[in-house]
Formats: sequence, C-alpha cells, structure tokens
Amino acid sequence: MSIMTEAEAKTILDKVIALSTADECIAELSGTIDGNIRFALNNVSTSGVISNTDLSVRVAFGKRVGSASINEFSDAALARVVKRAEDLARLAPENPEFMPAVQRQTYRATDTFSAATAAITPEDRAEVARASIAPCKAQGLIAAGFLNDSQSFVAFANSNGNFGYQRATDMDYTCTVRTEDGRGSGWVARNLQDASRFNVDNDIQIAMRKASASADAQALEPGKYTVILEPAAAAGLISFMFNFFDARSADEGRSFLSKAGGGNKIGEQVFDPRVNVYADPRHPEAPALPWDGDGLPRDRFVMIENGVVTNLRSSRYWAEKQGRPAMAQPGNLIMEGGTKSTSDLVRETQRGILVTRTWYIRMVDPQTVLLTGLTRDGTFYIENGELKYPLKNFRFNESPVIMLNNIDELGRSVRMGDGGSTMMIPAMRLRDFTFTSLSDAV
Repeated sequence: MSIMTEAEAKTILDKVIALSTADECIAELSGTIDGNIRFALNNVSTSGVISNTDLSVRVAFGKRVGSASINEFSDAALARVVKRAEDLARLAPENPEFMPAVQRQTYRATDTFSAATAAITPEDRAEVARASIAPCKAQGLIAAGFLNDSQSFVAFANSNGNFGYQRATDMDYTCTVRTEDGRGSGWVARNLQDASRFNVDNDIQIAMRKASASADAQALEPGKYTVILEPAAAAGLISFMFNFFDARSADEGRSFLSKAGGGNKIGEQVFDPRVNVYADPRHPEAPALPWDGDGLPRDRFVMIENGVVTNLRSSRYWAEKQGRPAMAQPGNLIMEGGTKSTSDLVRETQRGILVTRTWYIRMVDPQTVLLTGLTRDGTFYIENGELKYPLKNFRFNESPVIMLNNIDELGRSVRMGDGGSTMMIPAMRLRDFTFTSLSDAV
C-alpha cells in the first residue's frame, strides 16, 4: 500500500477532513518504496527494500495548532489521529506567526515520475554492484558504493477544498574506489530521476582512473590558486550559500544579503554578471513537485539574473508582514553554465588545481558565508592543459560569494542531489581560490 492511486489517497483524505471539528484541517499522505544495495571491499554488504506510508494531520483552533501522524488507515485509526491532533491543539499556546491553510489552488503537473526507475528490481541493483566491483577487482582496486532508488507519492487536502496528488522517482549512485595500499582514491556520483539514463560502466571508469592517478600525491604549498571545481565539488558550497537567500534573515540583518542601513540587497549587483540562478519545477533535467510545503503553486522563480539579486524566499508570514505577495518556496536550484565539460576546462588551463569533491563543509562566518572544508578523492595539479600529478588534499577557507565574483569560466551544468533537493550546477574555473593547509587524508 506504499504507493496509493490518486483515488485511494483522496478517499482517505476526504474522510480525515470530514472527521475534524477544528476551524481548519490539513491532511497529507505520503508513501515511498526505497530499494538499495551497498558494497564495500569489493563485496556486497547489504541490500533491501523499505516501504512506508504515513498520514499527517494538522488542525487549528484559531491560532492554536496541533499535529499528529499515523501509519494505519482504518476508519477507527483515522478518527484517533484526528482526535489526537485536536486534543493537542486545544492544549497548545497561540502561534503568533500562524498562517491559515491556503484556499483551493490549481496545480500544473510536473514530470517527476519515471517508469524505468520505478521498475528497478533486486536483480538490477545486484548488476550495478557487480559492474562496479568486477572491473576494480581486475585492476587491483577496491570499490565501495551505494545505490538507492526510490518511488514515492504525496497527496494532501485541506478544509478549504484544496487537493494535490503526484508521484515521483529518484536514483542515487555513489562509488569510491581506492588503490590496494590506500594511497589513491577516486569517486563518482550520479543523481537521476530516470534510471534508463544511468551507465554504470562509464561512471565506474571515472572513479577507477582517478584512484589510480591519485596515488603518490605531492604536497603543494597552500595559498591562492586557479581551481577547477567539478560540479560535485561546487555543489556543496553553492547550496550552502542559498540557505541564506531568505528575505527575513536579510531584512533582519542576519545575512550577507543584509544592507548596512537596513533592508536587503534585492536589485544590487552581488555576483559576476555570468551568474544566473533560478528555480523551475518544470526544468526537464530536475523537475520538482508543483507545490511547496504550504500548498502554494510553484512557478519559475529567478533569484539571480546577470549577477543581480532579483528575489529572496519569503515565508507566507514574512511576505504578509512586509506587504509582499506570497511566493512558493522553490523545489530545486538551477545555476546556468556554459557548454564545456570539465575536461574542456582542464585543457584550456595553463596552471591550476582540479578538485573532484569537497566535504566536511562548515560555516565560519555567516555574514560573509565564509566556509571551511576539505578536498578529497582526487585532487590534481594542472599544467599546460594536462593533469600533471596528484596533490595532497587541502583544507580551504572560501566564500561562495567571493567564488562567484572570481569566475574565469563556467562549464556545463550537471544534475546533483543534495539531501533530497535537486540542483543543476556547472563545473567552474575560478581565480584565487584559498587553500589554507594540507590534509593527509586521501
């Protein structure tokens, strides 16, 4: 019962709404079937399928809100979960930032479902593991990775007559390949909605080449260098910065987008003119659900245009308080790039450093979005358009705001997954990227 049809979901939600005696009621059903396989030391370690379906109910008496959830759907169970939510609401203090449920909305479906991904079998997952492990064994390398595929549905309704239903799929693959002596490491990741576009044979070769090439890494003095960040290396830094694209934190002086004298930097040139970032639920490579968590319809939402900050996200409460129209919270992040691959950027670089991956990223200064983190799984010195030798990994201290003002060239944008959020991020060649120390990790 993990994946309900629209009719099945609506029947349950209608019952929940009818059972409530509160001033308003919002009910949401969600279900997932997650398949996975994990391998390490060139052997499969775990595999399985997890399925789950949940119902959450939120009710309000005035500004007093209560919520409860359950994973059974008999009439008696539905009555219990509604009563529990209402009992909690009567006990709750008033929420000064309470916003009522949205009125009936019209949603335009987005292409979030792939039959190929939903049809993945345990045998398919086993074949991915075999295709990852076998070539590594043949070359004396050691593979460790994880494949997760998911199909899901979400449906919601409220006492104002609003209703939505949609299915979605997602697939994530990561693999780390090490040399037998542990001195070389390579990595590859792939996030897709449509599994028919996945080619494990090509992807594993990327990780294997980097693992073999990254042994015998040499130390390079920390400092400022021209770098090429592969999309995966750039994604963690860029996504961190967009956590601050919030109107309230900017208006209240808590963000790098706050103005010294009050207000925010909407309309100001903050980045290089080549920086264009937006959200679009109908993007063909990274579709998102057509509504946000409040049930507002999503549409194209431009955040940066030609380096100028054009919009910041606002909660419904903050939008109303500031007299602004409410806009749905974005469901993806699209950063436009160019047409060149990472390899093309390398070939056109006289001297620089190629970074495969960044990790363990932490905030240093929220006001400038200064971040610190480490490189890993393949860092190389570039000379005359070639990867000359592997480098020991670095710790970096860098702000994505500064990065996006030091652009030399942007490559082709690639789909990346980040904790359930989908992004399109380009490879980047950047000037004066700051490495502060060396790391012995590979």
